[in-house]
Amino acid sequence: MLLEDSSPRQALADFLLARKAGIQQLLNQPHHGSSIKSQVCSLVELLANTLYQAHALFYTQPGDVPSNSTLSCGLLFSMLETVTAQQAGGKGIKVLRVEMQSVSWFKHLPPSVVDFQPTLRTLAHPINLDYLRETLQRWINLCNEDIKSGISALLIYVKTLKGLAGIRDAVWELLTSDSMSQNWEKVCQRLLDRPIRFWEDMMQQLFLDRLQTLIKEGLESISSDSMQLLLSTLQDLERNQDTLKHIQYESNICSFLWGESQSDLPPDAAWISVANRGPQHRSCLSLKAQAVTPCIQSFCQALDSRLKVKLEDLFSYLPREGSPAEPQNEPLRAGAKHSAFDRYGDAKTVQEMLCHHCLACMQNIQDSVKAQLQTAADTKLGDYNTYDTLCKVLFLARLCQSLSELCPHLKQCILGKSGVIEQTIRETKITKKSGKGRAADKPQVICKWQELKDKLVTQSLEAYAIWSATVVKNLVHSFMNAMLQTTAGSVLSTATQWEEIEIQEETEAGSSVTSKIRLPGQSSWYVQSLLFNLCQAVNRVGGHALPKVTLQALLRSCLDEVLTAYEKMCQEGLGKKSPNPITQTRALQLLFDLRYLCLILGSRAEDGKSGKAKPDSRLVAVDRQCCHRVPGCAGQSLHCVT
Repeated sequence: MLLEDSSPRQALADFLLARKAGIQQLLNQPHHGSSIKSQVCSLVELLANTLYQAHALFYTQPGDVPSNSTLSCGLLFSMLETVTAQQAGGKGIKVLRVEMQSVSWFKHLPPSVVDFQPTLRTLAHPINLDYLRETLQRWINLCNEDIKSGISALLIYVKTLKGLAGIRDAVWELLTSDSMSQNWEKVCQRLLDRPIRFWEDMMQQLFLDRLQTLIKEGLESISSDSMQLLLSTLQDLERNQDTLKHIQYESNICSFLWGESQSDLPPDAAWISVANRGPQHRSCLSLKAQAVTPCIQSFCQALDSRLKVKLEDLFSYLPREGSPAEPQNEPLRAGAKHSAFDRYGDAKTVQEMLCHHCLACMQNIQDSVKAQLQTAADTKLGDYNTYDTLCKVLFLARLCQSLSELCPHLKQCILGKSGVIEQTIRETKITKKSGKGRAADKPQVICKWQELKDKLVTQSLEAYAIWSATVVKNLVHSFMNAMLQTTAGSVLSTATQWEEIEIQEETEAGSSVTSKIRLPGQSSWYVQSLLFNLCQAVNRVGGHALPKVTLQALLRSCLDEVLTAYEKMCQEGLGKKSPNPITQTRALQLLFDLRYLCLILGSRAEDGKSGKAKPDSRLVAVDRQCCHRVPGCAGQSLHCVT
């Protein structure tokens, strides 16, 4: 100012311009030799020191405000006054004499130099407070965009959420330190008439954007790898069924279920009960009870381990279980450390990001499963790869059935930390029990988790439906071929046992007449083969773990196909012009077989429900046609079938 004859305002402008250049230098310096954390912290420290120094140099305290010994202000003007002021007698302070009198060569300087007294050509008026605030605010706005773009460029090199958390915590510790926070609020109020929040206004959204990118990329990688593993497993099911033993379990699980292994019971089974054992420590015996094959276990373990790594990385950004709240959110106690900002204020937003991208990951896996099921559904009966298709369909059915149970970290990704969600559930139950108004709705995350489970169950049922339809068509195809054989030899070969029954009838004269009739006592061989093969097919896939809906649909579809076969038989064998009409004996056997199958495969009333179900119209029609071939049964209806 003395050399260039500049004003305090010009000095302020030069000061802020130099600090802006310092910010650019920090943001553009090479990354090797310094970490991203140190660069961001240096940037925050430079911003804070700029405001502290602007207050110390350019801010002048009003005369009616008492001075604060811990907070300097107006140093520029006091220094100018000290250097240029005249003492009594017209003598001013000799700048060189005060500063350099201890130097040995000082005594050799001429008096014109030693007695030099600087003077101001223009008066250095204190900067107006409104102008100072406006200038500083304009400078902050100018630096804001550079800071955001610079920090965004730096955060690209941060590849983990733990690294982001480390930078955030370092910034928090810097701003919370005593040297930085002691007079921070007072300085901001004086210079800007408002608090300035470095984290919330400049950095938080940048960190959230980078965090979302990392979560999205991580879960997309998990989704891609899972789909590759799914396709690889399906290819193994198609190619290596005869060579790999664990692949054979997908089509016939019996040897796996009834074979003993060392992992059936965990080593600590004697002293740790099942209730106290976590979902990730299931015994092999419990997995067998759910018909979970080794292929399913391998896939779920691979997916769950990847999700576990992602969760562990994410939880470093979130508050720990049972950690106390930031002091910023509580009234300050004596000696309590003031928090510069709430480090975990965006925890809910972060959890929502994880939930959203995890659901997107699962949707990709479900779409891949859906495409495989569609391909399997389009496979025609009798194709050479029908057996391979059934193996793949069963694998997909068990996979969708087991994912939500065998991947506990999937549930945690969607619901969040256990403590938070359990508290939410407890609050929901308390609200419902209190009876205040309408019952509270379930939290949204619980609804999303339940929706995902429902989708997986639906896909599992669709896969089982493809399996059951294929099994039924194969079995009924053999059944129908045997039933439509009309030669005498084939009829005798399929007949089993007939019983002779004596009946007494009263004549018109009042006397009784005893007669003997022969009636079928057992179902035909092809009927017994159908039921036996159906039981075998169910047992091969672990019938104890099949959904009840699937078993009911299996029986219902089997009965429908049987009725279709009977309708075809009636059209071919009961017509007047049929080349091989059905005899009375065969009609009795067919009628017995039909009613026997209806009793076995027909629907039953649920426990606790009374009343009989209404017979199927198709069943009644077929039964009536068979009865027409038997004397004395032509007018009877099928009231006893169900």
